[in-house]
Amino acid sequence: MKNEKAIRIDAAGLYRKYGIFIILVIMFIISAVMNKNFLKPQNLLNILTQISVVTIIACGETILIISGMIDLSAGMVCTMSSCFAAGVLLQTGSLTAAILAGIFTGAAAGWVNGFLITKFKLQPFIATLAMTNIAQGITQVYTGGTAIGAGEKVRFLGQGRILGIPMPVIVMLTAVVVIFLLMSKTKLGVNIYAIGGNEKAAIAAGVDVKRQKRIFFTISGALVGIAGVILMARLLSAQPSVGNGYEFDAITATVVGGTSFTGGSGNVGYMLIGSVIVGLINNILNLLNVSTQYQMIIKGILIAGAVIIDIQTKGNKSES
Repeated sequence: MKNEKAIRIDAAGLYRKYGIFIILVIMFIISAVMNKNFLKPQNLLNILTQISVVTIIACGETILIISGMIDLSAGMVCTMSSCFAAGVLLQTGSLTAAILAGIFTGAAAGWVNGFLITKFKLQPFIATLAMTNIAQGITQVYTGGTAIGAGEKVRFLGQGRILGIPMPVIVMLTAVVVIFLLMSKTKLGVNIYAIGGNEKAAIAAGVDVKRQKRIFFTISGALVGIAGVILMARLLSAQPSVGNGYEFDAITATVVGGTSFTGGSGNVGYMLIGSVIVGLINNILNLLNVSTQYQMIIKGILIAGAVIIDIQTKGNKSES
């Protein structure tokens, strides 16, 4: 019995370390079999471009989920940021002003989420659900329910290339690297893990948890704003409902990448792999002509499965 238990624990540990890479390889093999052009560099760059917006949002979700929180408003805040950026570009003709408007909009919404959670002790689920409706309402009022054309000034940001690499991919990878360094090399990063691992212990250690949570949400919101700008640039327009559901894709990428829903563990490097896996699954489902409704079911199963595996492997670890 002891040997069986040891084998079970070892298998759980191996999965936590290498399981995501095994899944990635399997997805690559399936995709290559289904699409003979899959492994061509241009196609791989296209897939990275397709996941760029969601991955930027997922960088923020990773920070929040590791710290024991979550943001359900990211999709609509991304849409709102996209629309405000397009509106400012249309009014001023300044791409810089448009980019700053998009980032500020996302950061402001994130700060409000953090303020509601820390000041009034709302659960992140409730606060960000309220922000979802607020952002949706503001977007509809601002746009009148119609798309805003962004013009040619944003074409390079959305469709241009540097050394053959699409700009959305460059922005995505930059966001991943910056957040990785922030989480691994700064005191703020230490606090993210400390608060998610044991909030009471973090308070006892002198961490201003309320202030830190507001900062986490503000950073996450700024990333959502950047994602909104990239979305607007890719489409050359801002559409008032285009980001709906992006938050769930971002959360799926985060938990598939091994970030624990119970907080305290995870990193953006694995999240990026999780995002690629989700992108490949979407690609396969589209090739199979699976309807959007069934794709949503599959993504829901992915989230549930990733959380169950996380709980089971942690349970096995604690039993040892």
